[in-house]
Amino acid sequence: MKAALQKSPIPTSRAYVAKLLNEPVFDPHWHFHSEYQIFMVLKGNGTRFIGDSVKPFKTGDITFTGSNLPHLWRSDQEQEQAKNIAWSQGAVIYFKEDFLGTNFLQTEEAIRLRQLFRKSLRGMEFHGETALKLREMIMQLISMEGLEGILHLLKILNCISQTQEFELLASAGYTNTLREADTERMYQVYSYVMKNFRNKIAIAQLAEMTNMTPTSFSRYFKVHANKSFTQFVSEIRIGHACKLLIEQKKNVSTACYESGFQTLSNFNKQFKAITKRTPMVYKKEYGL
Repeated sequence: MKAALQKSPIPTSRAYVAKLLNEPVFDPHWHFHSEYQIFMVLKGNGTRFIGDSVKPFKTGDITFTGSNLPHLWRSDQEQEQAKNIAWSQGAVIYFKEDFLGTNFLQTEEAIRLRQLFRKSLRGMEFHGETALKLREMIMQLISMEGLEGILHLLKILNCISQTQEFELLASAGYTNTLREADTERMYQVYSYVMKNFRNKIAIAQLAEMTNMTPTSFSRYFKVHANKSFTQFVSEIRIGHACKLLIEQKKNVSTACYESGFQTLSNFNKQFKAITKRTPMVYKKEYGL
């Protein structure tokens, strides 16, 4: 975990790095770095954590995360990956805030770029025609070098800065309060929940695992996750239910109980609170 926090994905001699990832798992640790990151999933699915946002991810998703915004992509194929038989693929671009020099962002010409960087501190996900355009542009950048690559990166950022086809991910009130030890502890909690969300999870279990009292753990988690532990578990369960409803075409009742909910009424209530729609409306939006 220390290496994940201290490493820089960009050599000091480079303004940016664009590369393909073909690994058993995307960077598996809850971490953050000073560089900005554009990431496209080429193969894989699972649960994505960005700031206090918890959502499923799938092939084709494109996100832009700002400086020091904690993030984690956790694959659904954890057991297969442990046996080295499942692989995730992605394309990633890292760049420094001052990759065009320390004074450029203060110029009049850079006003949209400054605004974009502020938005990226909450994380951005793109959709529609913008996502289609970005997929092509990101793959083109992978094979470029030198000034040609920098000019193309500017085209990507210009495209992002002008679009309205995006969703901000972390809440408006989110701030990164994590330290190195916190990052390791929060990852430990996330990992435990992802393995056990289908069962009843008692706060006392997590408190013991993190060497805290239940009250201290609840307070600690809310400070660093910007939400209660109960809400966090509900979001994980609803995210899993969404995948069951759409990808596996399960009925509402099956999705409810296979996602860890004990009653259908609570499932429907939590589903609407988190997705802003009922499970049936959600299925109809996907033509099911």
